[in-house]
Amino acid sequence: MNKNLYEITQTITLGTGETSPQVTKGNIMTKRIIIVGAVALGPKVACRLRRLDPEADITVIDRDNLISYGGCGIPYYVGGDIADIEGLQSTTSHALRDPEFFKTCKGIQVIPRVEATRIDRKGKKLEIRYLDDGRKEALAYDKLVIATGASPFRHPIPGADLPRVFTISNLHSARDIKDILSKGQVGKAVVIGAGAIGIEMAEALTDLWGVDTTIVEMADQVLPAALGKHVSKIAENQLEQNGVKVMLAERVLRINGSPASGVTSVETSVDTAEGVLDCDLVVMSAGVRPNTGFAAEAGLAVGSSGALLVDRCMRTTDPHIYAGGDCVELRNLVSGENMTMPLGSLANRQGRIIANNIHGRASQFKGTVGTFCIKIFDMAIATAGLTAAQAKASGFDPIHAIVAQHDRAHFYPDSQMMFITLIADAKTRKILGVEAVGKQGDAIKARVDAIAPLFQTGLNVDDVCVLETGYAPPYASAMDIINNAGNALDNILEKRNIPIDEPVD
Repeated sequence: MNKNLYEITQTITLGTGETSPQVTKGNIMTKRIIIVGAVALGPKVACRLRRLDPEADITVIDRDNLISYGGCGIPYYVGGDIADIEGLQSTTSHALRDPEFFKTCKGIQVIPRVEATRIDRKGKKLEIRYLDDGRKEALAYDKLVIATGASPFRHPIPGADLPRVFTISNLHSARDIKDILSKGQVGKAVVIGAGAIGIEMAEALTDLWGVDTTIVEMADQVLPAALGKHVSKIAENQLEQNGVKVMLAERVLRINGSPASGVTSVETSVDTAEGVLDCDLVVMSAGVRPNTGFAAEAGLAVGSSGALLVDRCMRTTDPHIYAGGDCVELRNLVSGENMTMPLGSLANRQGRIIANNIHGRASQFKGTVGTFCIKIFDMAIATAGLTAAQAKASGFDPIHAIVAQHDRAHFYPDSQMMFITLIADAKTRKILGVEAVGKQGDAIKARVDAIAPLFQTGLNVDDVCVLETGYAPPYASAMDIINNAGNALDNILEKRNIPIDEPVD
């Protein structure tokens, strides 16, 4: 830590001889904050807290040596949109966010290659282990923040541990995948899972590298957790039209290959229930699991997903321990149920809330409506709230309308058709979800973003019909597609419009 800012004194905290820093400035003990995790949430908590409290002793630890990066940008680095991996680690002014940056520019100590092994809640100590030499230590804390994120789920199938079977877990895996691709060693690839990462990786492999790519998905649609059947079918068609083969309602049974050379099409294949797929590379993208083992062992409450339970202040069941990001469950503000939502955007917002509360401000994170967007080749998709199927499973009686309209005034030269699905509860007319798809991502995201913040207020169909949005021919029609989606849904609810598509199963 920068000794111009802080005076460090070492005191024995364990009977085994390990030490824990105590911090003084003059004769006053400063608040000791330990943050576990240095990717998204952790650095945000640390930087916000430093702004609020120049005297606090802030230490961040992480298992990796590459920290504070945009993990959601990994597929775009593999696909060539981001030329160098340092672009994912840099500030807007191109400063590399490494431990020295945090020490020099932020007054924050970041210790890489360290893992948390145990929380002594009664003694308020975090036991850690240095991964490079096995050395153990205990760090005393006043407040502890768990920002450990989540790890990709690796299917427990034969061959899952072969050298060329990757998960998109960190910058190391991203660099390894791109290195293999750049050497021309991949002609065919299989992506397991048609969630966001799987689709983005399939695009990266196909678009830049010309790899013959197949997506294998257990569900009967792509993006099953985010989209209803109608918009999902558009996304599936977009993948197929750009050379990605999509196999739905299909299971991977085995990955065959050599433990020495990994996956190569000469000697390797992926066995599915319907046949055999030759490949040189396999990407597993079948969801993530929260990294909460040491926290759960300390007695902190976890939900059905295995993620930590937190209140609106982002406190765990221990008032001295906070958590956020991919390792916590959040309240879905539409359904009222708990959910995980692994997005860097949410993690950064929660980080600010945590820092405010540690400092003594009363800040709350109420929950999420699951706002999500994705680019699939030259098409954009955005959603918020529940799909019709999710709404039905949550006890609602969902009715939906699908509207097609130009995203700008129809006479404007670059206008494009876009499609919106609007979902409401038949009994209360409460809006439950929205899905939008089209060619121009700014228009797609803007429509969903206009509605998403209003879900938590109990937005209803009549509100959407008269929702005020900006109008100019280069940006929208005088009667915006959002308003027309509300009008169509109102007509359906009033039995003045009979839709031709099938109801939700």
